[in-house]
Amino acid sequence: MVARIVKLGSERIAGEGLRIGTVRRPPRGVPKTEFSSHNWYDVWFPNLSPSAEIVPLALHATTEAEWNAFAKKYRAEMATHDNTHTIELLAALSHHTNFSVGCYCEDESRCHRSILRALLKDKGAKIAS
Repeated sequence: MVARIVKLGSERIAGEGLRIGTVRRPPRGVPKTEFSSHNWYDVWFPNLSPSAEIVPLALHATTEAEWNAFAKKYRAEMATHDNTHTIELLAALSHHTNFSVGCYCEDESRCHRSILRALLKDKGAKIAS
C-alpha cells in the first residue's frame, strides 16, 4: 500500500486508489459528475490546499527566497491542530490502502504538493517515488 503525489488531470496509474484533490477550487468548466472520469479527483479536500491569502505567493514566486516564503507560510497553515491530524491520518492510511493526493500545477517542485509530500513523509507515510 502506498500514497502517491500526483498532478490532477494526469493519467491514473493502475491501482492508484482514491484520488484526493487538495486544491482551493474545482477544475473550471468541468461538471462535477466528470471530475473522477477525467482524472481530476474522486474527492475534493481543499483543507490541505494553501489558503487564498498565500496562493499568490506561490504563483508569483520566481526566486528561491520567494518560494521559501510561501513554503514557510504553507507549513504554518498545515501545522494547525486539524491539519496535523489530517496529515497523520493520511500517513497511517498509506500503510493500509492506495490513494493519491494532488494539485493542478505542472511543476511539483513549485507546488504545495511538494511540501505536502515532505509533511506526509515526516509523519511516516509510505510514499511512491
